[in-house]
Amino acid sequence: MKLILVVIVSALALSAAGSQSEQKPAPAPKAAPNAAASTPPAGIPADAVKGADGLYHYTDPQGRKWVYGKTPFGISRGEDTGERAAAKSAASIATGIKATEDGDIVRFERLGPFGVSKWEKKTTDLDEVEKAALENSRAASKTASKQD
Repeated sequence: MKLILVVIVSALALSAAGSQSEQKPAPAPKAAPNAAASTPPAGIPADAVKGADGLYHYTDPQGRKWVYGKTPFGISRGEDTGERAAAKSAASIATGIKATEDGDIVRFERLGPFGVSKWEKKTTDLDEVEKAALENSRAASKTASKQD
């Protein structure tokens, strides 16, 4: 008797839940995509221009250049010194990487915060940073052999 009662109550509960899930709320109206893309978020000057890197660039009335970005903690602002592009070049990143050629394989070592990272790749599979590290290693070995 109790089993039949449990089956009936659960069947009623499932049918009630099914009828509630069939009712969908009306979708919220979306804002025009061009309006949102043209205005920067709150805290960033309205004259700021969004760059390809996702940051907003702004020049104030005194002529100083600023870079604004959205972070999980809010809006961040920093002076635009132009060092970001130079810092991201492959040659500057590759300065801390030691490359050793062994035939068709190149072995790399880089000192990181948790010790030395080691990896190896074929010469044909190198990316830009690894190619720059290999060139730096070749140039260093040439200057070392000239000094001897």
